[in-house]
Amino acid sequence: MDHSITFKDIKKNNYSLIYHLIYQNEKLSKQEIANQLHLSLPTVTQNLVRLEEQKLIEKSGQFESSVGRRATAYAICPQARISIGVEILKKTVRILAVDLLGIAFKEAELLLRYSNVDSYYKELSHAVQSFITSLNVVEEQVLGIGFAVQALTSIDGQKITYGKILNCTGLDIHVFSQYLNYPCVFVHDAKCAATTELWVGNDIGDAVYLSIGTHLGGAIILNDQIYMGKEGHSGTVEHMTINPNGSSCYCGKKGCMETYCSVSALLEDGEKLDFFFQQLRSGNLSYVERWNCFLDNLAFSINNIHLVINREFILGGHMSPYLKNHDIEILHEKVYERTAFPRNEPFISISRSPENGVPIGAAIPFIQSFLNAI
Repeated sequence: MDHSITFKDIKKNNYSLIYHLIYQNEKLSKQEIANQLHLSLPTVTQNLVRLEEQKLIEKSGQFESSVGRRATAYAICPQARISIGVEILKKTVRILAVDLLGIAFKEAELLLRYSNVDSYYKELSHAVQSFITSLNVVEEQVLGIGFAVQALTSIDGQKITYGKILNCTGLDIHVFSQYLNYPCVFVHDAKCAATTELWVGNDIGDAVYLSIGTHLGGAIILNDQIYMGKEGHSGTVEHMTINPNGSSCYCGKKGCMETYCSVSALLEDGEKLDFFFQQLRSGNLSYVERWNCFLDNLAFSINNIHLVINREFILGGHMSPYLKNHDIEILHEKVYERTAFPRNEPFISISRSPENGVPIGAAIPFIQSFLNAI
């Protein structure tokens, strides 16, 4: 096998190094690039010209200088390529456009009740296409569309393998790709949220991510990667049995973690998270008691998972913006009361990802693949 490095390889490597160095910094001058990468100025200049021609970078003003000419600043063009994230829920759909920095720069929300019929997929596809058209981008700029679903998907994102919430098991991505001329994939919503968490905090390493929303979802993060497992359902702690004689879960079993630790398990019919936490923070006794019971169940579950996977836990999802450090302190205490291995160091934290973590996470894999290919 030939392991020799060609001149072409070196040129491509310099091109990649320069782009990624600019990407990691807000702005850089030609001289700074040359100094940091130990490259000659002609080599840097040649690659900057190529990157500009391909509209991946642009001149972005000049740096201040006390002597001589001011150096030109170079920055990436965040919207040189974009990705689309679509979050499908029972009654609504959220569509986001995400740039190369992983930042959502435009969004839309539709009142569209899910139904596993072609007319639904056609209507949503046309809405997504109209959204893309409104961005005034050329087709080549759009890397792909990730559809976040409350369901398990195949490893390649082409099929839904388990979708009882939306009753869509077996659905093929063709229902969308037949109308949209872009790469399309399905992504499990909890995995999307965990992907955004990894993007925001690239120092996670290993962790268990719990997405506490209307429904509960989980993801296992190993070596800064989402671990899917052999059949794609690693991390689905929501179907771990907490009480075999408990309430029925949508999966058909009884007493799943979903029925004790989701937002649906916490709230009463018609109640909103905003109202619940207003009452809780004002000290309303019945809400304090209900919250304490919820934390008991969450601590019970976290302890069981933590005994199997001795890693950090991140709490995300719709509930995370309402959580305070005091809640996490209480949760730690409750876990320590139950575990055989209590310790002083905290291991549970609140998500750092933005509010739209699910649709952003559906779009990020396309962004990451593009960056890896440069």
